[in-house]
Amino acid sequence: MKSLRHNAIRELVAQSLVASQDELRRKLRRRGFRVTQATLSRDIHELRLSKGPGGYLLPGGNGSGSEAAGEDNSPPSLAEMIEGFGLRVKRAMNQVVVTTVTGGAQPLAAALDHVGWADVVGTLGGDDTVLVICPDARRAADVEARLRVMLES
Repeated sequence: MKSLRHNAIRELVAQSLVASQDELRRKLRRRGFRVTQATLSRDIHELRLSKGPGGYLLPGGNGSGSEAAGEDNSPPSLAEMIEGFGLRVKRAMNQVVVTTVTGGAQPLAAALDHVGWADVVGTLGGDDTVLVICPDARRAADVEARLRVMLES
């Protein structure tokens, strides 16, 4: 089990930005690994991961092609933001409510605004809740479905 978990951690860190232990724990949980903070700390130490401004790094870099992790200045994708901050998605009429970790709502709302989906009229980001306003209930259902797919992947 430990070697499978270590492989999953290596894969997650190599594939995307992982900014915190809590984010890594959530990503592992989505892959079927339930770990405590103490176990995750030991894993990080055993794997010799380092933490830089761009998140966790594998020894010798993250192996994501020729681009080093710290050199990518593009903003995180909406999918990365949902994966990192999102907890739940629920529709109410022509609105979609996204519940996030504390402090994650405003960056997620900004990412939604940046994507420029035609189905989204606008967003409001609080501390742990994003309100996504759509023109009608049908388009809200489409937005909810797209966000849910990102959240559950």
